[in-house]
Amino acid sequence: GGRRGTAAPPQARERGRSARVVHHGLRFLLLFAVAAAVYLLFPPARVSDSAALERGMVAPADVVAEFGFQVPKDPAELRREQEEAARSVPPVYDFRPAAADSVLAGIRGFFAAVGTVVGNEPDPRAGVQAALRGSRVAATPGSVELLIDPDRRARLVDATERAVRDILPVGVAPTSLEREGISAVRVRGAVGGERIAPVDSIITPDQFYRLASAQLPSELGPDAAELQRLLLIRYFQPSLAFNERETEAARARARAAVDPVAATVLSGEKIVGAREQIGEREEKRLRAYQATLAERGLDDTVENTLSRAVGAVLFNASILAILGLLLWLSRRTLYDDLRALLLLGVLVTAVAATAALISWAALPQELIPFTFAVLIVATLWGGRLGLSLALLLALLLGGQAPFLGITVPFTAAVTGAAAAFSVRAAQRRSQTWLFVVIIAVAYALVAVTLGLLRSREGPDIINGVAWGVASAVLSSVVAIGFLPLMESWARVTTDAMLLELSDTNRPLLRRLQREANGTFHHTINVANLAEAACHAIGANSLLARVGAYYHDIGKVAKPQYFIENQPKGRNPHDKLKPAMSAAIVRSHVIEGLRLADEANLPAPVKAFIREHHGTQSISFFYEKAKEADPDGSVNPQDFTYMGPKPQTRETAVLMMADSVESAAHVLPDPTPDRLRELVERIVAGKIAAGQLDECPLTLRDLEVVREQLARVLSGMYHHRIDYPPAPRSDAADQGVPAAPAEVPASA
Repeated sequence: GGRRGTAAPPQARERGRSARVVHHGLRFLLLFAVAAAVYLLFPPARVSDSAALERGMVAPADVVAEFGFQVPKDPAELRREQEEAARSVPPVYDFRPAAADSVLAGIRGFFAAVGTVVGNEPDPRAGVQAALRGSRVAATPGSVELLIDPDRRARLVDATERAVRDILPVGVAPTSLEREGISAVRVRGAVGGERIAPVDSIITPDQFYRLASAQLPSELGPDAAELQRLLLIRYFQPSLAFNERETEAARARARAAVDPVAATVLSGEKIVGAREQIGEREEKRLRAYQATLAERGLDDTVENTLSRAVGAVLFNASILAILGLLLWLSRRTLYDDLRALLLLGVLVTAVAATAALISWAALPQELIPFTFAVLIVATLWGGRLGLSLALLLALLLGGQAPFLGITVPFTAAVTGAAAAFSVRAAQRRSQTWLFVVIIAVAYALVAVTLGLLRSREGPDIINGVAWGVASAVLSSVVAIGFLPLMESWARVTTDAMLLELSDTNRPLLRRLQREANGTFHHTINVANLAEAACHAIGANSLLARVGAYYHDIGKVAKPQYFIENQPKGRNPHDKLKPAMSAAIVRSHVIEGLRLADEANLPAPVKAFIREHHGTQSISFFYEKAKEADPDGSVNPQDFTYMGPKPQTRETAVLMMADSVESAAHVLPDPTPDRLRELVERIVAGKIAAGQLDECPLTLRDLEVVREQLARVLSGMYHHRIDYPPAPRSDAADQGVPAAPAEVPASA
């Protein structure tokens, strides 16, 4: 029989229970916090089953009004009627009696100046021309001669003043009102009191000039008419002034007078009958009925309001709990990560808050950013979780009062699914356009489907497609912009980040290539081996490649102590004690982690640096140390890597790929059979040494890994000089010579 385990002390069991209570309690607290936040964004109202009916659907039963209510006009229709009413309001003009005096003062001043220069100047023509220029009136030979003649000038003055006194008090507008599309004006302060005057009865400036010209004696000729017209234009003041404030006030009163109600439904009146298709008229009445239910709900008793509040929070929490249960059952590591759960909660709340704002502002529902949240989640944790979030948002928002019906759930499900699947199509941030295209096509499909279902007109469908495309562009761009921040917060290494790290032009890899070129080429070979093996077993091949690039980065600190970077015949280890050599070889792991921290490499990549040697012994120098001091006490820990052993499939594959790539260089006559035998021997050695005990590789995985390593190694192997046989099969993997020789092999 098996050995019975020792029971934990009561204090330890109590601490364990307390820790579990706190662990799950925090998650329940987060669940209800998000549920309460959604409740506050969408206060509950009485919910009628009729609210779920939309245009194009068939009512399963009669919907009868429980009370009378009014159906408001469509906002666009109401605005159109209000503007038509405002345009029908005559503009208000104030009569200005002082306008005639101002015009007369200007004209008299001009003629007085002319009379002065004519009587006193030795050259009257020059003086008249100067007076005309001073008044900014163009001088013509005829006008100059007319002004020099006192009799003709006096008759011009008399006719012009008489025209001003007779015509301006009748009312002269500043512009032609007929060109502004006005049929009548309201004149205030004129002789006879306030009146409404047709536009054609209002004298325009041009008519004023022509009427004044008609009062000139005919014998004065056209020069007098031209001069009079120029003087009247120069000193013109309209006797009717537009009163903008009073006009706008009158138009505002006209807008307010427009009835905002399209129809009134009486209590007990049928809104839609059973088995009848819902058209535009019925849909408007159903929405008005639901809005009235919500308003009446605000006046309910405290008990009813509290009851609906509890129901709303429970409704939200129940839907959110589905996602929590999914994480607990299938993504336990994500469930245990409180930072990830907080991010999910923030995303759900952000989408709900934006949806509430869109509902309040009466904006198109296509702008609700479902795809923003789904893109973030699918990129960080995979398309399946992104799809789950899309369906959850469809249920959650589809159950809120402003979005009852099929529009929001259908839109969220289809576009969210497209966003979740689009992550697999776009592997780089520069491929954002793929997100946009896929999501835009989904929005177009939704708009066309709902449009046909509800018998909408073509322009309405096109408008829905346009808003969907705008939402796709905005959500994708914003999601890509926020993704680095989300990656940092959730501490998730995405494929996009790995692709950026795989660029061999990054500073750390360029330094490795420049200062330890042999190690750089070794990492490239190891990356090819590890990537092929990981791909074959379904592990993350991209992570394996990136981890291989950086696993030996610490060798840049002392590259000359590793064989791949040494010139022939020069081995600095010959002058060092075995313990010192082992310490230098071990230090490349420590240096690698230091450089990785400086470069802000993510934790999954640093794991390759830490785990690629596991807890293996640096056997060559350990044996040399024992030979040098056979009676002494050599501490094995001084000749052992710090570990830990590989914890993931990817780091375990890298350990094997690293060893076989190094050992292949000391293999005489590297035929495919001998390479396969080498791989078998090294992998068996790792298993026997317990280096793979802590990783999740199965026996089937190990068989596939061996096959892939042998296949790829046979294709890329290039022969190097032979070395004496090693005392251990993995000696060449330890940064030491395979046997007493001049040059240590690669680590």
